[in-house]
Order: sequence, then C-alpha cells, then structure tokens
Amino acid sequence: MSIKVRYFASLKERLGRSEDDLTFTGLITVHDVWNQSNLDQPLPPNILAAVNMDYVALDSIVLDGDIVAFFPPVTGG
Repeated sequence: MSIKVRYFASLKERLGRSEDDLTFTGLITVHDVWNQSNLDQPLPPNILAAVNMDYVALDSIVLDGDIVAFFPPVTGG
C-alpha cells in the first residue's frame, strides 16, 4: 500500500521536510504512519491529523492511496 504524508507549519520546519511517500503492508493507523515516517520523533501533543482533507482521530485506518497530513494546533486572534 502506498500513501503520501504531508507536514505543515512548524512541523514542516521541525522535521526539515514537507512530505514523505511511504509503502506499507497490512492495516495501519494514522498514528502508525507518524511512527514509521518519524522514527526518532515522538508524536507531539495536540497534533491534528487529516486523511484526504478530513480531520480524523489518530486511531483511524489508512487505506492505499490516502494522503495523511499532520498539523500543529491552530490558534487565531
């Protein structure tokens, strides 16, 4: 299964990249995607995740061809 992972805002800066292309076998969750694409970085607290532009829980299942995005919390003023 092939998926694209995108990082936005301060996550992109911290990780030094804006996206990854990953290949997996079997069922995986959004949290698993983070763990596999960022082996040395724990998932930051309060991170928002989306699959195909819809916000999802970290335990949501990811399917072949999905685009998973990670965002830091957004604040407004």
